[in-house]
Amino acid sequence: MARKPGTHTWHTCRGPLGSAHSGPPGPTTGMRRQVIEKLEILADAAKYDASCASSGGKRENSPTGIGNSTGAGICHSYTEDGRCVSLLKVLFSNVCIYDCAYCVSRRSNEEVERVAFTVKEVVELTMGFYKRNYIEGLFLSSGIFGDADTTTEKLVAVARSLRHDHAFNGYIHLKVIPGASPELLTEAGRLADRLSVNVEIPSEDGLKQVAPEKDYHQVFAPMGHVRDRIDAAREERKADRRAPRFAAGGQSTQLVIGATPETDRQILELTDGLYAEQKLRRVYFSGFVPLGGDDRVPDPESYRAPLHREHRLYQADWLLRKYGFDLDEVAPPGSANLDADIDPKTAYALRYPSLFPVDVNRASVEWLQRVPGLGLRSARRIVAARRRGTVRWGDLRAMGVVLKRAQHFLTTPDHRPHLIGQDPGAVRRRIVGGTAGAPQLSLFAPAPVAVAAPAALAA
Repeated sequence: MARKPGTHTWHTCRGPLGSAHSGPPGPTTGMRRQVIEKLEILADAAKYDASCASSGGKRENSPTGIGNSTGAGICHSYTEDGRCVSLLKVLFSNVCIYDCAYCVSRRSNEEVERVAFTVKEVVELTMGFYKRNYIEGLFLSSGIFGDADTTTEKLVAVARSLRHDHAFNGYIHLKVIPGASPELLTEAGRLADRLSVNVEIPSEDGLKQVAPEKDYHQVFAPMGHVRDRIDAAREERKADRRAPRFAAGGQSTQLVIGATPETDRQILELTDGLYAEQKLRRVYFSGFVPLGGDDRVPDPESYRAPLHREHRLYQADWLLRKYGFDLDEVAPPGSANLDADIDPKTAYALRYPSLFPVDVNRASVEWLQRVPGLGLRSARRIVAARRRGTVRWGDLRAMGVVLKRAQHFLTTPDHRPHLIGQDPGAVRRRIVGGTAGAPQLSLFAPAPVAVAAPAALAA
């Protein structure tokens, strides 16, 4: 698994806990040091889980409680309105009974030091960080030790203690363990703002390749239970506003990209189905980073982390969730992977040249937001501006429209492109420019060496 680029910056919190004036409560300095060591190991292991955005939770504080949850994120993350917020993101334990080839905590990985928190330690860490304003909530996951119920009970016990013993009203996101009892899942949903169960591998065949001990279909049972309980709680609150909430922030999942050979079309088919059938709030994509030492996954020496592919999938997911696109419009039947050189919305516009260019002074919001370079806000601004008069090319620039792309797909009284319907290939070449086929740059690659021009050219 891998982090989601651009979503958060990770730190192990060595400074706050290790400072002389702070740290979790404990009877001895040695105990505090032990907790710090556990935190460094289990926080680092938790960074591979991307399915932890926290938007959607709305748990209000009480007069005698502490904290609230009105919008949150994961570590240094961002809400939809641009606020930067943070959670303590940590595993309860990195001990795991499974040997998944894509996971750093897999049973056969002998390089990992195995540790586990106690319930009390996680609670004290969370409260200590919160009171010092380091975090705004908790994201808690775990390796699976013993069995699903044993693991889930520990996670639920942490949330129970925070809510009941400490009157904590901050944000809590709990990872659901497939196979856990419905009773534990129900209690988890009553205590947490969001739940998530990770599908991880997008197909049953892929899961058999890299994690044969797991049951692919077992993942979807807790999803269905959580979905039904969310729906039931919503109906109960319609009748009585005092009825308890259940996972008010919904549920999410994560798909690992690149560890198995699924195409983007297959991944988006699963994604679209999860939104429709399980009513998930988000599906996260995590570009696989080779961990070494396992021949069930791509060779680290020849493998390139598919971060660019991950980016394209997020763009496609956004079109499905926010822009009203159908799956076949984003990834046509029979296609394999998304276009690497252009974003999915531009690819759609080039596939259907007869629909473009769009007249900004006549088109609906629904059609305007399908124009490459126009977002939801820009489309609404255009419609609002039309009430005051005719929208011209200069007005679009002032509205923040990305004209480099949009210029080919819309018209104004003073801008009338004609190329799109005649030659979509020429439009593509203009948009792509010299970026087609450009390699993905590495943060750790050596700096390029300047080469002097031949004398004949220099002259």
